[in-house]
Amino acid sequence: MKKHYHLIGIGGIGMGAIASLLIDQGEIVSGSDIKENRITQWLRDKGARITLGHAAGNITFPDFVVYSTAIDQDNCELMKARQEKGIVVLRRAQMLARLMEGYTNVTVAGAHGKTTTTSMISQMMNTAGLSPTTAIGGIIEGASYNAQLGSGKYFVSEVDESDGSFLFFKPDYSVITNIDFEHVDYYHTWDNILENYRQYMDNTSSEGRLFGFGDDTRLLKLLESTGKDYLTYGFSIGNNLIAEDIRTDNFASRFNCLYNGTRLGEVILSVPGRHNIADALACILVGLALSIDFETIAASLARYRGVNRRFQVIGQVDGITVIDDYGHHPTEIRMVMETAQAVDKERLFVVFQPHRYSRLKHLMEEFAQSLSDIDNLIITDVYAANEEPLEGANALNLCRLIEKISGKSPCYLPQQEIVDHLIQNVQPGDLVLTLGAGDITRVGHEYVAALRSERINAEEGQA
Repeated sequence: MKKHYHLIGIGGIGMGAIASLLIDQGEIVSGSDIKENRITQWLRDKGARITLGHAAGNITFPDFVVYSTAIDQDNCELMKARQEKGIVVLRRAQMLARLMEGYTNVTVAGAHGKTTTTSMISQMMNTAGLSPTTAIGGIIEGASYNAQLGSGKYFVSEVDESDGSFLFFKPDYSVITNIDFEHVDYYHTWDNILENYRQYMDNTSSEGRLFGFGDDTRLLKLLESTGKDYLTYGFSIGNNLIAEDIRTDNFASRFNCLYNGTRLGEVILSVPGRHNIADALACILVGLALSIDFETIAASLARYRGVNRRFQVIGQVDGITVIDDYGHHPTEIRMVMETAQAVDKERLFVVFQPHRYSRLKHLMEEFAQSLSDIDNLIITDVYAANEEPLEGANALNLCRLIEKISGKSPCYLPQQEIVDHLIQNVQPGDLVLTLGAGDITRVGHEYVAALRSERINAEEGQA
């Protein structure tokens, strides 16, 4: 018998994946969100009934109500659901864990690289004919979805450590990409972060396996203490899987794989950066553990085109390249900067939007250090993500600290002034990078649109 699921915050990337899987399983799906987006439109086309805006009247006695981490506890729909008898109320991660029951689960956790690693593994398993069910926290380039209901025994998903909800899962295979001082508003201390990852590892089946980035010393120490079977990957001698002979060429890279002393062959990636190589190594290691032959793994990775908002080229107009990236933590920023510096260009312009007041406040020094080598840096106001402002955590103070550290003077601009500034200052041969997890991506798209409009006007003027 069909069940009715109502999802509060259905337009989020993780909630959209759950809604899609429920629809494909034949369930009745409704939901609400504050505004229309690509995901809500996609779900409407699949048959979901979606309301814009939250109202208690949206709760029409469903069997289950699922809510995202972005939903406040005093949300009118959530409060109404909790008052009604017979309605089961679940967090997003709890619902995902229910969907994964009965499958052989492959989960990906970590501070950085989860979405890329999960999408690489999903594509590899599809290439190998395993037809996994998947739930990914981003849209794969060339695809219109971030979830698929497969016919095989595997379920591949990234799991969210930001609020400890990855502890709801009992995976068979667990990938941990890295551990960092992130989501400090929830964890507060390194000890709390490490304890949660230790519990996540403990939740992994004893008959399964752990996979970890062995160059991360904190992560390696945890792996060694679990008493469970684990394999490591990285760039250093001592890992089970190593990338060697790395060669880069703008937006591509090549490397050879050495597995427990045996050379497996070459891998070609069409996505740039050392961090993407690390994520590919995680994928390869999982594939080998699942007895997928290396040729199939390498062929899948060669066809991989990345994930939206991960060093994504959103336009190339009149010799100007515009790239958008989701990086919003100092570690991610350093990785993105390393990648951007390796791309052929005349000059690099970076537009950075801090994400969350709490993150900026706790990591102000680290943010300043990670941005201090950029000659043409624009910083705009913090994307709040439902947080209230915190004293001192603002764009101007970040600009001042960067100038103190490097002697360079970043340009502070309100978001609505950035496109005009770029039009006036960027020249052919330059690369523009918009950076952050908020709505800064729209600046890149607006700038590309403005460049194209300028070109059309120029062509018409010559006609």
